[in-house]
Amino acid sequence: LMDHKPTCMHSSFKQDSIHKLYSDLLLFKPNKKEATAIVLVECHNCKDYDLSASDQSFLMKHYLRTSKKLVGLSTGEPAASGLTYVRWGKKGCPTGVEMVYTGQVGGNQYTHKGGGVTYLCLPNDPENGQPLSGANNQIFGGEYETTSSFRPSEMKSTLTNKDVPCAVCYQRKRSTVLMIPGRKTCYNGWTFEYTGYIMSDYKDYSNKEFVCVDKDAEPIDDTNKDENGALFYGVKTNCGTLRCPPYTNAVDVHCVVCTK
Repeated sequence: LMDHKPTCMHSSFKQDSIHKLYSDLLLFKPNKKEATAIVLVECHNCKDYDLSASDQSFLMKHYLRTSKKLVGLSTGEPAASGLTYVRWGKKGCPTGVEMVYTGQVGGNQYTHKGGGVTYLCLPNDPENGQPLSGANNQIFGGEYETTSSFRPSEMKSTLTNKDVPCAVCYQRKRSTVLMIPGRKTCYNGWTFEYTGYIMSDYKDYSNKEFVCVDKDAEPIDDTNKDENGALFYGVKTNCGTLRCPPYTNAVDVHCVVCTK
């Protein structure tokens, strides 16, 4: 690990002076599970001395202790910084997962032909901006449109025209999040976060993304005003170019969110 020995050291050098060493200068080699440490010694009027075995041992322990903050360099393991994902249709996160914030779904109004196509998870404690005079209003609230014709089979029948909540969740020690359409369980080696149904706006309205709405979706509250906005309909399969089997025609579409 130490590729360079100090070239000189005063004979009165003591271990309690180790803090004078620049021992945290690292040369990281990408794609390799190794690091090289260069140790520089502050010294005046030196003769050509090598560190004793005990001093070298102490210095190495000091280096390994201080370098633990540089995650992954001493062990070769990748840094685990965590990831975030949105849980659509719920006010909170799965058990054991940290919640960054809870909020309400927003998006472009269902009749608009331009502008944004993504749903947004808007926090419940916004820092609001200043008045804008241009006629480009695009951020409306989200609303369930889950009458019997458009309600996925396991969802509650009382959601229609109610506003849609969301939560941004932080999963520690994971590096990848994957939403799998057409499944309700994760593949081997992946960790289950939640399962639900693919939902989007109605096919004749403005384009919206497909999102995985929790199968136990809930409303923000009991308000039921039918104000429309960014709408959520259950979607179904259509066989033809979609191969059936393995798919089935005209059924709701499961989804699952997994992490690794």
